[in-house]
Amino acid sequence: MPGKLGKTAWHTPTLSAASHELDPYLPGSGNLGYRVSRYDLDLEYRVNSNRLNGTVVVTASSYQPLDRFSLDLASGMRVERVMINGRRVRYRHRTGKLTITPNTPIPAGGAMMVEVRYGGNPRPVRTAWGTVGWEELENGALCANQPNGAHSWFPCDDHPEAKAPFRIEVTTDAPYYVLANGRLISQRRRAGQTTWVYEQVEPMATYLAAVQIGQYERRTMVDGPVPVHALFPPKLAPRLEGSFGRQPQMVQAFTEMFGPYPFPAYTSLITEDDLEIPLESQGFSTFGANHCDGTRDHERLVAHELAHQWFGNSVTVARWRDIWLHEGFACYAEWLWSQHSGGKSADEWARHYYAKLAASPVRVPLADPGARDMFEDWVYKRGAMTLHALRLRIGDGDFFALIRRWTEKYAYRCVTTEDFIALASTFTTAPLGDIWRDWLFTPALPPFPTMR
Repeated sequence: MPGKLGKTAWHTPTLSAASHELDPYLPGSGNLGYRVSRYDLDLEYRVNSNRLNGTVVVTASSYQPLDRFSLDLASGMRVERVMINGRRVRYRHRTGKLTITPNTPIPAGGAMMVEVRYGGNPRPVRTAWGTVGWEELENGALCANQPNGAHSWFPCDDHPEAKAPFRIEVTTDAPYYVLANGRLISQRRRAGQTTWVYEQVEPMATYLAAVQIGQYERRTMVDGPVPVHALFPPKLAPRLEGSFGRQPQMVQAFTEMFGPYPFPAYTSLITEDDLEIPLESQGFSTFGANHCDGTRDHERLVAHELAHQWFGNSVTVARWRDIWLHEGFACYAEWLWSQHSGGKSADEWARHYYAKLAASPVRVPLADPGARDMFEDWVYKRGAMTLHALRLRIGDGDFFALIRRWTEKYAYRCVTTEDFIALASTFTTAPLGDIWRDWLFTPALPPFPTMR
């Protein structure tokens, strides 16, 4: 791609796209031959024994004839039965793939309801970036799937472009609160257990699907057009306001900057355990107890995770090499919130991190950093610097109009760097080719950007 902008093949994947390709960053995740249109998860979880039993129905349609196909599912889970359209079929489960053989081949355009009954003791899967997926806590559980840990706890097409609506039903011991994606549509208690049912109607990538379980207290921080909630261990209640109290103002500020909040509500969940880093899921974010210390020392992380609801969760990359479209935008949101709330300006933060980037040069371009580096801090900061350079070039009015159009045009869809370049060109007559060349496609750090 470097030096070949004029020859780029534009790619705008959507939920209705006929197919998707496997990602070279994660070639073992994702599957070919079909498109998922819905997931229905019916789970039962025992906290004390970390035992998960589930029945998952994957509704899909084939885009090519299939005499067999696969789902991603961690080898630690034991499959008990697989059915297609109500009939039992043969399967093989090994090395993280559930390979299914229909009784008769599925024709191109054929509809499938694939039901998988399974169980086991879920645990994270090992990746080049550490362990990801289902994690057992001291008193509960959480899911930290990014980038490919969803298959640690349910069978799926574990690829960011394979977005679909979800229904998630979880039954667990009555003292525990269950948070999952979407709206809570029912809660039933019976014989010492509670069943929680969530409906996530906006299409969601599998890595953003999550079930968080703990003995939490729930507080509504604001009940307005965008309700903002918090879930936390009761012992952390005195610290909550100091660390998370400005979230309603953040939602309002980001809505003005980025466009309407893309989901029905937003929740911050704070676990009893310390967590090294917070993580985003669709509709909520998860923080460790160490991030709720009664101060604003971690407020940049609160802003970062909230911004991912627009950049990453609603507008999602089709391929992992474009992760700067998630992390660069969320990092820049930190700088924007700092300025909005009376702290350092975005330009001051840009200069601060430019010096750090200059001190640690890299040899790969931002638009394709390589799988090993895609979660490195320089990707976040250089992504934010790219946006700052663009803002200085086209001016605040056109810059924020572009960002709002970006989140509107591609809401609940998947995108590439080329999509952003193409859209940006419609908001200015100023030449932008040097910005993309210098900041996205050339490893060397360009001079600090200036206004034109």
